[in-house]
Amino acid sequence: MAVRTKAAPPPPPPLRRRRLLYRLRVLRHDPTAVLGLILVGVLAYLVVAPLVAVLSDAFRLQYGDEVHAGQQPGEWTGYYLWRVFRSQVSGLLFYEPLLNTLVVSLGTVLFALVVGGGMAWMVTRTNVPGRRWLAGALVVPYMLPSWTFSLAWLTLFKNDRAGGQVGVLQAQGIRTPDWLAYGPLPIVVTLGLHYYPFVFLLVGNALRRIDAQLEDSARILGAPRRVVVRRIVAPLMLPALSSAVLLVVGRVLGTFGTPYVLGLPADYRVLSTGLYQAIRDRSTGVASVLTAVIVIIGVLIVFCDARLLREHRRFVTVGGKGAMDRLSDLRTWRWPAFALGAVIFVVSVVVPVLTLLLSSLTRTPMDLSTLTLSYWFADSLPGAVGFPHGIFRGSELWTAAWNSLRIVGLASVICAVAGLLIGYVVVRGSAPRIAAFLRQVSFLPYLIPGIAFAAASLSLFAVARGPVPALYGTTFLLILVMAVTHLPYSSRSGIAAMTQLGRDPEEAAQIAGANWWQRMRRIVFPIQKGALVTGIVLPFISGLKELSIVVMLTTTGTELLTTLSIGLVDYGYTQLANAVVLVIALVSFTMTYLTQRLTKSSLASGLGG
Repeated sequence: MAVRTKAAPPPPPPLRRRRLLYRLRVLRHDPTAVLGLILVGVLAYLVVAPLVAVLSDAFRLQYGDEVHAGQQPGEWTGYYLWRVFRSQVSGLLFYEPLLNTLVVSLGTVLFALVVGGGMAWMVTRTNVPGRRWLAGALVVPYMLPSWTFSLAWLTLFKNDRAGGQVGVLQAQGIRTPDWLAYGPLPIVVTLGLHYYPFVFLLVGNALRRIDAQLEDSARILGAPRRVVVRRIVAPLMLPALSSAVLLVVGRVLGTFGTPYVLGLPADYRVLSTGLYQAIRDRSTGVASVLTAVIVIIGVLIVFCDARLLREHRRFVTVGGKGAMDRLSDLRTWRWPAFALGAVIFVVSVVVPVLTLLLSSLTRTPMDLSTLTLSYWFADSLPGAVGFPHGIFRGSELWTAAWNSLRIVGLASVICAVAGLLIGYVVVRGSAPRIAAFLRQVSFLPYLIPGIAFAAASLSLFAVARGPVPALYGTTFLLILVMAVTHLPYSSRSGIAAMTQLGRDPEEAAQIAGANWWQRMRRIVFPIQKGALVTGIVLPFISGLKELSIVVMLTTTGTELLTTLSIGLVDYGYTQLANAVVLVIALVSFTMTYLTQRLTKSSLASGLGG
């Protein structure tokens, strides 16, 4: 009789296979590790690779230089280092622009400290009338494109040295000297008018955090005012002052529009315009060395700022009560002080805007008897070759506006989503090395001046490298570079937003069976919509008036509003260039106002009492 035996169970899968299946099931519900690896690869290629490429170009001989260097293209060489630092033209290529950059930076810092610091003290520590209005009005200059002030300066002071239509004073028979029309003085003044809001905001916020009781206690103990300022106020203000100084220097280092507009007629070069000229001359190796120098200076500036902040952490006041904000009584000087603040607002906002507006409405500069709308609406302009009609006629302005809205808009959306995903991986991820890499590399573009990062990106994407085709001249490259350069702000915002969001909502959804994408779409993104909106709108506003980043990456088919205005300056069409800048300023100011209303915030919140 046959005996039926029970079939033996199948043998368990090997341990390695079971671990792999378990990890796949985990990744299916929580793919944070995979997302982190993808973000690491993307940032490594878009942030780190351009810097590596530009350093490689600095030490590899480029085509066309083999005769001078005595080597073959592609070979390792120190020719470009010698040319920039030791050759007979090194003064023109590097040392003179470096000295000019230092002069402009120092002058701009002093201007911004005097104006911004003085206004911050007046608004936060005195009983000047209209404090709230002054607090909002004095940050408006930063909402305007930086070269708005330089074009207004040219409209007023331009002489016949640069060709084209002369300025208002020259048209009235007053010969303006070259040192007043072009060069370091106008560059320092116009950049100072644009950047003093940085000092105003940083110093103003620091002054509000100083408890007035500390100063009162010192005076009660018999300390004179100079001792109070030296021993109490100054140490507490050092972090804000050092940050303001280094921030302004870093901005001036990478700015392009103002030194180009006001320095080019006098052949006054700084590092940013020297880099631009090297790229236009197709001196790739020289441009790579200059880019490396600008990057190193920018990184050193930020590291110095971080070191100073750590050093100044010992100047911290801790108390259980809120700080007392006692205002100094200006007495009879209250209204003169308000008048001074109003004059600074008029000089930094009203005068430049009105100057550009009247210039675009008159055939002879500021001569109201020659009022015309031709530069805005005319079908044809006599004598104009490259732009023979008003800005609202033809397709140039509309094409540039569409390119700006499309490119900047897409870059802003990518920037905001990427910033939130980086924040998600950094906060939720279980791999500390990946989190540290994303945190540091996403902040790296902040350390690099814009024009230097654009040059590095051009070095990487100008030619085909492996499976990646040449992207120069495409909108895709502009979108990528704009998104990456604004990533530091969105990534920090995303990290802060995700830190404030607990795990409970996601865990509850996961228990209910929601996969990772459903949790992101239905929980994380809706809860963080405020951070997403801010991460989109702020890069959008900044990108609309951006010139340093895009000036070397745009071509005829990808021209933006900012590059269109600079192109009109090159043609000598002053009124048309001024009109385009007014369009940019109007869009930028409107978007800034709508953003503040949407987010219920203000750049100067708290400064005006």
